[in-house]
Amino acid sequence: MSDSAIIDLSDVRFRWPGGTYFAISVDKLSVREGETVLLLGESGSGKSTLLSLICGTILGNSGTVVIGGTEIKQLSGWFRDRFRAEQIGVIFQQFNLLPFGSVLDNILLPLRFAPERRKNCRDAPQQAVELCRILGLPDGIEASKAANLSVGQQQRVAVARALIGHPPILIADEPTSSLDETTQANFLDLLFEQVRAQSSTLLMVSHDPRLSDRFDRVVHMSDFVKVERHAT
Repeated sequence: MSDSAIIDLSDVRFRWPGGTYFAISVDKLSVREGETVLLLGESGSGKSTLLSLICGTILGNSGTVVIGGTEIKQLSGWFRDRFRAEQIGVIFQQFNLLPFGSVLDNILLPLRFAPERRKNCRDAPQQAVELCRILGLPDGIEASKAANLSVGQQQRVAVARALIGHPPILIADEPTSSLDETTQANFLDLLFEQVRAQSSTLLMVSHDPRLSDRFDRVVHMSDFVKVERHAT
């Protein structure tokens, strides 16, 4: 694990536009390169907004968000999208697979937007098939439509999509919320094995403190994020 920060937020403030006032303030959040961090917070604590700020899908009204040494507010929209695709693999809570695309299509999708990440795949389809095998998916599943998969299989495909091309940062948004305890443990075993194999940084958001022992560090949203809300 490196001592240098790969994710660094300082004095960030963001307010959602619209009729309902919801704003968050982040004094400081820093994640070291190669670190695994669990971000704990209840519903409404600003977890999704924080992840959107880190990914650059929204920009703070003030403060700095530095990812891999780059201040993302300084990037134009197109370059920010490209930068996110290169630097961050995301495992969404609802998986966000293309239902009528094949498993292979879904896994390879990020590489279309990330040429540097694509260079890490000499044979991208074969790497996708290998990730499926490592993650315990059945042989030949790469040809199946995503819509025909079980929830557990969809989850593993979402992980493979996040891992393909070895992005330096993995962000997981409540990926175990729909799993029973045994399936959750098996899933985390596989995820952490791949995080170590790729020397990735992992930031996982959850409301479940039982996951804490798995991570290098546990951070509570209430310790560094202030949420303001009221109807207007």
